[in-house]
Amino acid sequence: MKLIPTDIEGVVILEPELYEDSRGYFFESFHREQFRAATGLDIDFVQENESRSQRGVVRGMHFQLPPFAQSKLIRVVRGEILDIALDIRRGSPTFGRSVAVRLGEDNHRQLFIPRGFAHGFAVLRGDAIVQYKEDNYYAPQCEGSILWCDPALNIAWDIDTKDAVISAKDAAAPKLAECDTLFDYSVDYYA
Repeated sequence: MKLIPTDIEGVVILEPELYEDSRGYFFESFHREQFRAATGLDIDFVQENESRSQRGVVRGMHFQLPPFAQSKLIRVVRGEILDIALDIRRGSPTFGRSVAVRLGEDNHRQLFIPRGFAHGFAVLRGDAIVQYKEDNYYAPQCEGSILWCDPALNIAWDIDTKDAVISAKDAAAPKLAECDTLFDYSVDYYA
């Protein structure tokens, strides 16, 4: 497994080694020891989720606050998405900046999003099936969201945003500047 750093420290792309032959292919989608050696994080994923969404759907930007803050490992089984990690750690040199990565059934890439980030994605192709591992359980009392189309975020979604399919909850999310409760860059959320 190859780990590729992004422009924001801690957010990494995982690219598996693919073994192909006449029968199809095989790859390890996660190897805990290799991940720990490459990132220094001993992640214990406790929940795995799957969503199916049609082309043009945008989900996000979601996060969970302490004590249920979550790291996520995102992969696409079918279709293609533009996956977004948004730094929401006040005081961070990259606060308000995002990383966008195309994940799909053809490239088998995954995106690791550490605690302190909001996550969202747009479906670019097909009927996308997205799987994501999390290192903390879902806790509705700790969930938060940021408006996916907040102009201050300057996210290029790679879809026609006027035709985006959005949930009512995501459409009502506050802009980043309106969020009172976010993460603090000086706090180690893995301690």
